[in-house]
Amino acid sequence: QIDREAPPEPPRLRALDLSELARYEFKERAPLLMPWLHSQDLAMLFAGRGIGKTHLALTIAYAVATGGQCFGRWTAPQPSKVLYLDGELPGCVLQRRLLMHLPQEEPADGYLRFFTPDLLPDNATLPDLSTRDGQRTIDEMLEPDTALVIVDNLSSWCRSGRENEAESWLPVADWILGLRRRGIAVLMVHHAGKGGQQRGTSKREDLLDVVIGLNRPTDYDPKQGAVFNLEFSKARHLTGNDADSLELTLGGTEEVAVWSCRTLALGNFERIV
Repeated sequence: QIDREAPPEPPRLRALDLSELARYEFKERAPLLMPWLHSQDLAMLFAGRGIGKTHLALTIAYAVATGGQCFGRWTAPQPSKVLYLDGELPGCVLQRRLLMHLPQEEPADGYLRFFTPDLLPDNATLPDLSTRDGQRTIDEMLEPDTALVIVDNLSSWCRSGRENEAESWLPVADWILGLRRRGIAVLMVHHAGKGGQQRGTSKREDLLDVVIGLNRPTDYDPKQGAVFNLEFSKARHLTGNDADSLELTLGGTEEVAVWSCRTLALGNFERIV
């Protein structure tokens, strides 16, 4: 006979009475990048190929890790630890982009950590976050005080199942909800589909607190370089000017990136004039 261990019983769940819930001390959400990103937030940044989503994601990572700011509009109140999961770029290209966006004040040791496919051992494959094994691999990279995980991008890191099927999203949804319970925020970078919305099942957006879309201005000319509009298509906690759509321009050189920013309303006004 073969002794087989019985599977562990699932934890028993208990609902709280209204008075108990009112007194229960939940951990407060900490601001990571004001006004739109807090601890436990689940967010998505999507755009078409080549628009600039990785450049923007790296800028966000630096701001959170240094307690810095983006474009003079988004500010991190204090440095927080970031794990950046890159799934596409060759290591040397990632290095160049990191140097492009390097702020004057570099992150302290351990505050901004990266994983990229070129760090994989020979014959190893990139972990698949659609599987429990892939999730465990990434969980082992997380430090107890990690505040933000950036997944760049979903197509590279979630390869099982079909992109358009809601059921294929469930294992990833369970994983990011587990990170939320641990107080960790998640920013997922994703591709846009032909219609301009995030590619694949719309069920991805159900759990998310913030969804940011990038697109080209209607009068875009490739000679302008990297110019794109940033719009909050979902933002549970944003009101007033904080939810303004922005027009961003990535200038500078291949050695030093320089961002310029204005509201989309102002940009459209100047076009009309």
